[in-house]
Amino acid sequence: MNQEVQTNGKVALVAGAGGVIGRNLIDHLLTLADWDVIGLSRRGGVSSERIRYVAVDLLDRDDCREKLGGLSEVTHIFYAAYQDRPNWAELVQPNVDMLVNVVEAVEAAASGLRHVSLMQGYKVYGAHLGPFKTPARETDANHMPPEFNVDQQSFLEERQKGKPWTWSAIRPSVVGGFALGNPMNLAMVIAVYASISKELGVLLRFPGKPGAYDKLLEMTDAGLLAQATVWAATDERCANQAFNINNGDLFRWSEMWPKIARFFDLETAPPLPMSLDIVMADKEPLWNVMTEKYGLERHPYKDVSSWGFGDFVFSWDYDMFADGTKARRFGFHEYVDTEAMFMNIFEDFRRRKVIP
Repeated sequence: MNQEVQTNGKVALVAGAGGVIGRNLIDHLLTLADWDVIGLSRRGGVSSERIRYVAVDLLDRDDCREKLGGLSEVTHIFYAAYQDRPNWAELVQPNVDMLVNVVEAVEAAASGLRHVSLMQGYKVYGAHLGPFKTPARETDANHMPPEFNVDQQSFLEERQKGKPWTWSAIRPSVVGGFALGNPMNLAMVIAVYASISKELGVLLRFPGKPGAYDKLLEMTDAGLLAQATVWAATDERCANQAFNINNGDLFRWSEMWPKIARFFDLETAPPLPMSLDIVMADKEPLWNVMTEKYGLERHPYKDVSSWGFGDFVFSWDYDMFADGTKARRFGFHEYVDTEAMFMNIFEDFRRRKVIP
């Protein structure tokens, strides 16, 4: 049985603690005096006074029972774990199984469980499939399955019936923040792509599909998302509700791209469609040279490159945004300027010596 943490009132169990969402959520929780944190990931982490990491395989039901079955102090589950697979249909089983394993193990032990927060996204609206209704709203009809986000929420809705705890579903756009080895980190994609472009002396070209350069889209700052997630998990008005969470502004790459280029002291050239997954595949030796040349932290190339995700986002030749007014109607009024978010993240990467 796991040793209990000394609680300050609320104990958050964060599944997916190493990802861009989970990591920033933990950072936010630790700024709040009445929270203690238990972080779950495959690799674990370095524990301290108010946070304890547990290395666990969420796909392994027995491992979850063994590692999580003694966590009687947990009051809130924040579920932000994700398993990637080659196609959408294959995503369903592992991602539903992991959520089920966590909830079943913790609920059996934690009699004081108050809330389960589920991290979703615009896949609920079919945003990954092609042009969808914008702005997307929480009341929009489901699309043709398979879709693991929908199945996860259905599980929580059924499981919660007659229980003292509640749930919330948080739906961000593309999340911007710091994390290494994350398969969905757009800011890192851009920063490394721009840094390598500068090192090679080439202009910064937008690599996406024709048409994607001028479409409307939005982002969700990881810090803003953390605030919204905790708000929805602790405000009684939000019980058993889903919320779109976004920065609050829209942008086009055609306007944002030159500003990003200026941050890296680069000029732009006209967009040129290309697969980053292909054209950046041979750049690991160059990155290793840059790491030595600029005294960067020795992060493996695979941990600072999410080229497939970059290709995915830059392929959106249709508008990509949702209506965030429901959260505001329920009482969440924070917002972030997306241009400032990008620049702050890039500055953070430099401070951490992730990029030159």
